[in-house]
Amino acid sequence: LTERAIGLPVIFITGHGDVETGVRAMKAGAFDFIERPFDQDDVRRTVQKALAMTRLVAENRVLREELERQYDFSAIIGTSPQVVEILRQAGDVAVTSATALISGESGTGKELLARAIHYNSGRVGHPFVAINCATLPENLLESELFGYERGAFTGAEKRKVGRFELAAGGTLFLDEIGEMTLAVQVKLLRVLELHEFSRLGGTETLRADVRLIIATNRDLADLVAKRLFREDLYYRINVFPITIPPLHERTQDILPLARHFLLELTERTGKMVTDIRPEARRILVNYGWPGNVRELKNGLERGLI
Repeated sequence: LTERAIGLPVIFITGHGDVETGVRAMKAGAFDFIERPFDQDDVRRTVQKALAMTRLVAENRVLREELERQYDFSAIIGTSPQVVEILRQAGDVAVTSATALISGESGTGKELLARAIHYNSGRVGHPFVAINCATLPENLLESELFGYERGAFTGAEKRKVGRFELAAGGTLFLDEIGEMTLAVQVKLLRVLELHEFSRLGGTETLRADVRLIIATNRDLADLVAKRLFREDLYYRINVFPITIPPLHERTQDILPLARHFLLELTERTGKMVTDIRPEARRILVNYGWPGNVRELKNGLERGLI
């Protein structure tokens, strides 16, 4: 029945004392089992729980499908040869579990590309977990990545699960890895080499079943030369590099992006603006966009307001 009607909750009613049959039914996929003789209120509560679970599963499925549409490769707007090549590379790496290193200036869309790779990979049914290495000091970044046990340090009143655990089976996105201190780099390198780690203050060895996608707006090779980034870690993460060029190097993409954002913004704000005047188009194309795609979107929103 569950094979023909996927998602249909099944409640199994079994004869008095036949608990073993009910347990077997649950192992086979039943939501619950009720023994005879049964109380009508118990049956009603069980049915209500089954219906609530069905709604929750349906809502999760809709949210997941919406996320997959939102981060499909078609969501990456552009017709320039650079974008076509980026999409080809992203498609190639998505079907693997290889580490991807995405480089580009701030605001070029590195996280959008990382999410698209995840949602087009075999890990799509598992979490996409992101962390910005530039926003946390060394001690906090380490605990966020690996978690900690109760009593590991002052203030650690209970166990905390780290991002590597939260991303189990899925993808861990490390943004701005060039800001990571050398001490944390050593520990990250160990995880990449052994595929295992321990929480801070813990002795249990945990398996790191994650796919890493890493982003940086800095020249990591230059950081290696200045001894600000470990050479061995650089070669470990530089498996499949993808570089997103700044917007001023792909002016062909500016107007398609602008029209895409304009449509998105008009839907959100209710303002009926359907096109961009020719003189405004010239300004958009000729401007340097130091803030890249993010600045373009913000500028259009400001203009719309």
